[in-house]
Amino acid sequence: MNMNIAISEDFENTRLDTVLCALDKTLTRSRAAALITAGEILVNSKPKKPGYRVKAGDLLTGYIPEFMLEAEVLPEDIPTDIVFEDEHLLVIHKKAGMVVHPAPGNLTGTLVNALLHHNPDILDIGEEKNRAGIVHRLDKDTSGLMVIAKTDQALCFLQKEFRERRVEKNYLALVTGNLSEDRGEINLPIGRHPVKRKLMAVNHETGKPALTLWKVQKRFKEACLVEIALKTGRTHQIRVHFYETGHPLLGDLVYQPGRFRKKKSRAPRQMLHSHRLSFRHPYSGRRMEFTAELPEDFLRVLALLESEIQNSEFPIPPQS
Repeated sequence: MNMNIAISEDFENTRLDTVLCALDKTLTRSRAAALITAGEILVNSKPKKPGYRVKAGDLLTGYIPEFMLEAEVLPEDIPTDIVFEDEHLLVIHKKAGMVVHPAPGNLTGTLVNALLHHNPDILDIGEEKNRAGIVHRLDKDTSGLMVIAKTDQALCFLQKEFRERRVEKNYLALVTGNLSEDRGEINLPIGRHPVKRKLMAVNHETGKPALTLWKVQKRFKEACLVEIALKTGRTHQIRVHFYETGHPLLGDLVYQPGRFRKKKSRAPRQMLHSHRLSFRHPYSGRRMEFTAELPEDFLRVLALLESEIQNSEFPIPPQS
């Protein structure tokens, strides 16, 4: 939901997070504070702290993601690929096409609905309503590994591990075109798009540091399979970074330059898969590592690209 509101005299000298809750009654106080701290809500085009006292005439602009809006969540018997589970956490392999959090207009078929059916008590994990133990998110059309907390203690521990960048996250992606190098890094700050508030963009003014490391695994005629290590976890980070370099993800219909949009995509979705996740167990402290095989739709696209190599009259750059 986009926000563009001038503060009235009624809210003079009121905390910013309180004002945000009053303007949108679907928001909890903690979620309002999280939005403000993340720089999603700006006052007169500048980031502020949740305790900032607003003045009449201040202009609030920003975007509230749908998953932060309150919605009644019901359990649903949705098949879930559970890779690991104990009394503290579970690791799942999310399929592409599944939304993580319910939101107004999208209340069913989500990962949270599935988790509630598997473990009804998980809804109460975390201070935020409907968090359901979710530690981190994957986009709807991104497949792969996620870790879910089953206790408040596990949630706090894992959230801290993510914040302090102790969690290792590796992805496999198909990017368009041929990368000029065999490996590299993309170090560009990411924030909300200045106009299209639902989207993210490289933003040198209000963006947060974002670092993506990549290595080419295989080259095709007009695409590359790359392994990616995320050193930060910004929203849409991989998609935005490769879009910015001129090599958007194959099948990504959002972060895609016009010249690629005109071509019929050979991919049914953005070709991005969370294939490795490594973190310390919140109770034992032991490092755990999980990997997830590529799903069928990703393998089909790889096979198609491989066949194009076999039928091509043009040489493919050798693998290093």
